Amino acid sequence: MNSPHARTLRLLTANIQAGSSTRRYSDYVTRSWSHALPAGRKRSSLDAIATLASGHDIVGLQEADPGSLRSGFTNQTHYLAQQAGFSYWSHQPNRRMGGVASSANGLLSRLQPVEVQDHALPGRIGGRGVLLAKFGEGREGLAVAVAHLSLGAGSRLSQLGFIADLLADHPNAVLMGDFNCLAERPEMQVLYQKTQLQPPGCVVPTFPSWRPDRAIDHILVSSTLQQRSVEAVPAAFSDHLALAMQIDVPTSALRPA
Repeated sequence: MNSPHARTLRLLTANIQAGSSTRRYSDYVTRSWSHALPAGRKRSSLDAIATLASGHDIVGLQEADPGSLRSGFTNQTHYLAQQAGFSYWSHQPNRRMGGVASSANGLLSRLQPVEVQDHALPGRIGGRGVLLAKFGEGREGLAVAVAHLSLGAGSRLSQLGFIADLLADHPNAVLMGDFNCLAERPEMQVLYQKTQLQPPGCVVPTFPSWRPDRAIDHILVSSTLQQRSVEAVPAAFSDHLALAMQIDVPTSALRPA
């Protein structure tokens, strides 16, 4: 039974690969055109992702196209918000590839944020960012960050250090996204040392989606937030599985309804 002093929130993080389909490693070559052209089944994939997202309260997106050629100039975060019935959405365009393709972090929410911040992340190659939404007042308010980290360990270390500084003063925090690394990697320790974020309670492989054996997508929560469940679920035909989690959040950490 839920406590009157806590609210259960359903979280989801998904690297949606801009609605493209990847079902085997060879598709990275044979279907590379889908990452630059609007053809294919991107709209039906987005509709499937919207159906999945609709069962959650806060959704973090990675590789959502903000409106370039490959998406038919559709802002995919906005489209998903409309299709899934979310009242609040925000996006953070970060990587542009010659005007043909672009990528963004996205946030869908049924709760009205008090504030949304857009931060560029450091790294050897630019174009990564973290989206930070606050759902309560002051340092005790729930802070939810969405990020897509670099492939290189050195860049990830500087990015995780930046995020750790961002969340250090938030005792009720969530960090979710595509980390491109396992939770026990050395560069991840800065999060656990500087913030109240905890390592995952169980390993849930999310990549590659057709035969997952690597847990590189994560939802990390503070020790003050009780985790109820976690599972990996298909995000249409993305090369990543989405990760879903239910958590209990103190009502004092949320804006009054």
